[in-house]
Amino acid sequence: MPCGGRLGPSDSQDEIAKKLQRDPDLFLVAEADERVVGTVLGGFDGRRGLVYHLAVDAAWRERGIGSALMDELEARLKARGCLKALLIVHSENLGVIGFYEHRGWEVMDVLLMGKEFDV
Repeated sequence: MPCGGRLGPSDSQDEIAKKLQRDPDLFLVAEADERVVGTVLGGFDGRRGLVYHLAVDAAWRERGIGSALMDELEARLKARGCLKALLIVHSENLGVIGFYEHRGWEVMDVLLMGKEFDV
């Protein structure tokens, strides 16, 4: 399901399986007509929450699926005691910023750095 974002090595089936073992209750799937139409993958490290990916099938957008997935993920993070969560929007997917701002998320003035490890 294209999501407008980008997928990397940590999004392989094996890596997602590891994530499911750690936070199975923060991986949510929306189904309709017996198929997946949306998903959100979140995490909580005991201090901060993180939204890794939110995707809704293009044919199912503007029906509240993304909002429902985010509502449930945020409720589950709060239930775990999460006080602050972060999410990353890639520069080629800036069209989603309004969606998140409407939900109360704010653009932060930070510089994100990353490193991929060879394992």
